[in-house]
Amino acid sequence: MGLTKTEIFTEEQNRIADLAKAFAHPARVAILQLLIAKKACVCGDLVDELELAQATVSQHLKELKRIGIIQGEINPPACATASTPRMGGSPTRVRSHL
Repeated sequence: MGLTKTEIFTEEQNRIADLAKAFAHPARVAILQLLIAKKACVCGDLVDELELAQATVSQHLKELKRIGIIQGEINPPACATASTPRMGGSPTRVRSHL
């Protein structure tokens, strides 16, 4: 697959594309819903609730952190994240960026 020419797009366009990518995977949506509901979470809790492999949850958390939606520490295999979404913590606010 070819490379995306992100440099020809504005920072805002690239940011919206990153957010869309995050919300395009149902596991990431579920992770965000759990983080919003709990205000903080430990990777093991997410693994138990979502019935996904620890490595899978960890990868999704890393991608959400890379994009800037969550904050905290993700150190597999004990990846603790004390986090709420960084866009104001409100799903409405998150949606307003799309």
